[in-house]
Amino acid sequence: MAALLAPLPRVAGQSATEPRREQLLNGLRMLIVNRPGDTDVLLKLRIHSGAAFDLAGKDGLMALLGDALFDAETREFVREDLNGRLEVSTGYDALDVTVSGRAADFERFIDLIRNAILNTQLSPDVVGKLREARFKTVREATPSPEVVADRAIAARLFGKYPYGRTVEGTPESLGKIEPTDFLLARERFLNPNNATLVIIGGIEARRAMRVLRQSLGGWTKSDRLIPSTFRQPEPPDARTLVINGPGATGVEVRLAVRGLARADRDTPATHALVALVRERWVAAFPELKDGKFFVRHEARTESGIFIMGATLRSSSAAAKALDTARKVLGDLASTPPGATEFENAKRTAADSLNEGAGNNDSLADDLLAEHTYKSRGVARAEAARALGALTSTEAQRVAARLFLHTPVASVAVGDASRLSEELARAGGVEVFGAKAPAPTTQPAPARTKPPVQLKRP
Repeated sequence: MAALLAPLPRVAGQSATEPRREQLLNGLRMLIVNRPGDTDVLLKLRIHSGAAFDLAGKDGLMALLGDALFDAETREFVREDLNGRLEVSTGYDALDVTVSGRAADFERFIDLIRNAILNTQLSPDVVGKLREARFKTVREATPSPEVVADRAIAARLFGKYPYGRTVEGTPESLGKIEPTDFLLARERFLNPNNATLVIIGGIEARRAMRVLRQSLGGWTKSDRLIPSTFRQPEPPDARTLVINGPGATGVEVRLAVRGLARADRDTPATHALVALVRERWVAAFPELKDGKFFVRHEARTESGIFIMGATLRSSSAAAKALDTARKVLGDLASTPPGATEFENAKRTAADSLNEGAGNNDSLADDLLAEHTYKSRGVARAEAARALGALTSTEAQRVAARLFLHTPVASVAVGDASRLSEELARAGGVEVFGAKAPAPTTQPAPARTKPPVQLKRP
């Protein structure tokens, strides 16, 4: 009994000093954590608009805009001359610029960010070269069966909703992007009142503010930020989508339901649910241990995805894996977990939260998450505290919210003929690229939601 009552381990590295919060007259918000004696500094600028805001049919636009911020010479200068790090990443909900290096080079780093934002090179010639480079990369890349399955399950679950599209774009979508699209994206999204800057390291707040006012104070504020409105996706097709993988020696399976948004009060509970589902799935189908398998919940601004996936040896194993996955979700939605099982799941979840904690990058992400979603519950330490207070009854309630009477999407990648035969025994099958009867959609949840408007903080 004592083991059940032992406290959960604390998340490391999250007891940092409360950041100093500032805002320039143009609306740029700043979170500054001064660490006296630290010889390094990390800056993370977040533009609160990502690939979800790509123009219709032009997937990859925001990723291309990220490519345009810094040229190869600038990246090499930071790496070789300043012995620093410069990264630009685009996700569905944000575009992030990360620069780190010596605190003594802080002014140089700010100048680099200033030039990237205020003097973005978007001439037709530059845009053409960037588009061609990304087009070539995407076209020549041979996605692995795992990547094919991940992309397919997202598209199956979300359809035309932005989270069902690819962040990096496709050869077809990239070919449609014009220089005027870049100018429109820059005008709409690269604005100080649509951005937050985190600074962590050996930089006094007074020094930081002086430099920021001089360098970024002239960044023009947008008169208005135009949010995009998306209609909620239709329920996914109930059939398992089979994608032929020529020469595949195994099978990739995915099963997913729509998850929770980052700021949802129930999101911390999903850490425990992931651990519970993982243990129950492998207990119900031990063959999962012979390959790779995972369970994860990805929370985003307006929604999320709860996904189960595995790499298996045979088509018959794929059918069993999907069948047991559905059963695991159904059982957890209807019955609270036992005391020992639940405490073990919470400990596993706490260990997972500990991974990657304790460095400036994770602290910056936590500060941005809290600031963006106006909730301390999205930060690592607060999620751990909420997890510690979670009861089995509450966990079952959240499981019912996610899994009970919820439309499920499923995908299998491998030998299409064998997969179709095996999966047809358990339910409907659609073979990608083959002519098929009208799709069998699952009934929508009892309560329908109005169109979602992606809002910026």
